[in-house]
Amino acid sequence: MTPRRLLTIPISHFCEKARWALERAGLEYREERHVQGVNRIVSRRAGGHGTLPVLICEAGVLAESEAILRYADAHLREPQRLFPDGAPEVTALCRELDAGLGPDGRRLMYAHMLPRKDFMLEFNDAGVPRWEDVMMRRLWPVVARWGARELEVRDDTLEQDRPRVLAAFDAIAARLEDGRPYLFGERFTAADLTFAALAGAVVLPPQYGVGLPRPDQLPPAAREEIEAFRAHPAGVYALALFARHRRNRPRAS
Repeated sequence: MTPRRLLTIPISHFCEKARWALERAGLEYREERHVQGVNRIVSRRAGGHGTLPVLICEAGVLAESEAILRYADAHLREPQRLFPDGAPEVTALCRELDAGLGPDGRRLMYAHMLPRKDFMLEFNDAGVPRWEDVMMRRLWPVVARWGARELEVRDDTLEQDRPRVLAAFDAIAARLEDGRPYLFGERFTAADLTFAALAGAVVLPPQYGVGLPRPDQLPPAAREEIEAFRAHPAGVYALALFARHRRNRPRAS
């Protein structure tokens, strides 16, 4: 069979959702990493919508992270699946997190990191084609302005998005207050994976699918942000999910 191809922005938490699901299901794939901006062209050429991740596999072109999770599920027995039969509430929470925590947490961290070109690109460009890394570095003022506009990163982003991320964390923590091990009871589901992956932007788990900076490597303001979210009960939960369930497997070369 032609190897599966997963097109990603390496640091993207939506792409981390896809990596995690594929590796959890034991599915080999070849990851092809690209920088922001180039991802639009790569996605559309592959048959996607201009965003990544995109998975190219025997089932066709899967252009949404949820579709990739469902594809991975089809290779597992029902007790191991992320979307239990007859559990629409799992899907609903995943989509709520995709629409809220996903973009809010992403903007929050880009607001901290866009002013720090060399530090950001050290992690952002890991594994991308060399010409893409060179382009990002040489055109950084243009790239940074474009990225801020596309992501809606503004002067008040930290003040506006921090409360939204905190509210998402509070809602997750409230679901766990009764002592349940997972968001929907005794079983690890797509909701748990989605929350942990998207929270990755603000808790920087060491088990993430690509290298992320440690909190002690960050500038003071960003470090304080990360440490606060790590200490939140939902942040503790996200880190525990990565430690317990994120097992990286060999990928196709």
